[in-house]
Amino acid sequence: MKILIQNGRVMDPGRGFDQVCDIAIDHGRIAAIGGLPEGFTPTRVIDASGCWVLPGLVDLSVRLREPGHEHEGMLQSEMAASVAGGVTSLVCPPDTDPVLDEQGLVEMLKFRAEKLHQSRLFPLGALTRGLSGEVLTEMNELTESGCIGFGQADVPLASTQTLQRALQYAATYGYTVWLRPQETHLGKGVAASGPLATRMGLSGVPVAAETIALHTIFELIRGTSVRVHLCRLSSAAGVELVRRAKAEGLNVTADVSINSLHLTDTDIGYFDSSARLNPPLRQQRDRDALSAALADGTIDALVSDHTPVDDDAKVLPFAEAEPGATGVELLLSLAVKWSEQQQVPLHRALDVVTAAPARLLGAALGELKDQIGQLPVGGVADLCIVDPDTRWQVKPEALASQGKCTPFSGYELPARVLCTLVAGRIAFERA
Repeated sequence: MKILIQNGRVMDPGRGFDQVCDIAIDHGRIAAIGGLPEGFTPTRVIDASGCWVLPGLVDLSVRLREPGHEHEGMLQSEMAASVAGGVTSLVCPPDTDPVLDEQGLVEMLKFRAEKLHQSRLFPLGALTRGLSGEVLTEMNELTESGCIGFGQADVPLASTQTLQRALQYAATYGYTVWLRPQETHLGKGVAASGPLATRMGLSGVPVAAETIALHTIFELIRGTSVRVHLCRLSSAAGVELVRRAKAEGLNVTADVSINSLHLTDTDIGYFDSSARLNPPLRQQRDRDALSAALADGTIDALVSDHTPVDDDAKVLPFAEAEPGATGVELLLSLAVKWSEQQQVPLHRALDVVTAAPARLLGAALGELKDQIGQLPVGGVADLCIVDPDTRWQVKPEALASQGKCTPFSGYELPARVLCTLVAGRIAFERA
């Protein structure tokens, strides 16, 4: 299929390109930007006047809830939600049921995702069998089946020795380890430690739960070439440690979720379980530090931390409610909102959800390296068309995700995805 996208503001943050022009797409690839190839006759013309034409978003944390949690989300529903949010590539954590610790499970998940012809799926393999923290998985086999790295999702490793062995093994073979920094015993609370948690009688998670884990990780990776990606930083102290680690030359990258970037512990309100999240929402100073770190590059990427949760698991007392929230459809709009509120350059706000996370994946993308998250001529046509002038209200019932719970319910957000293309095929189009 040949598609011509006309008169859109084409923005490619990874290449510093920003110009009103046309894009010609032929057989799933970008044939030209600006002029038209000789003899090009489109089968469809899309008028993007007044709209942005962006690289497809890359989201590093999207739980698809399948296999094992189909009551909270299906592969089909969550993939549909992804393209509705302009996300054309996503990373899936390994905490499915059963856990992604065997080659056959990963291959089955990738096969089913590819049959849907929606977002590209890049699964993380489990670092330890069953996420039990005891025996390392067969990382080589999991890599061959399509895993782009290894992690424990939200299950902390209690054994420092197991973590050391995992990092040493990963360093030997060039694998990336994805870790959410949390100390096993201190991280068992349901809200961030502080005056609000004390007043509400909620068990707290101190900042030390994050910083102790970060100190441990950094000590273990010193002197090795292992690459560690730190998932969903939540505190100002954690940001400072990451900044020092990068200055020291340690091979670390980091991301932050849309929840921690925009919300604080006060958003719990009167025990609102939609704000029961993992990591827990912290104080204003933490949010400010996370925002500054994302703007200056200390934090590399912004993620949705999409975790659809069944209504029955949320209609419970706050401490008993299941943590998590739907977010993949909100990622772009919340990135733009961050740009508006914090006076962050628009190209940086778009970069942290497109080219920056793609650069972070690097060689794991294989032949798609330098194509995902960008708009190179000759590269795959993964892109989205966005109306920047639309202000829309978040209505849970209107979300494509099977999980309707979000702490942003009722928020008015800027910019809305009108159309998403994956490999030159229209995967989503707003009616």
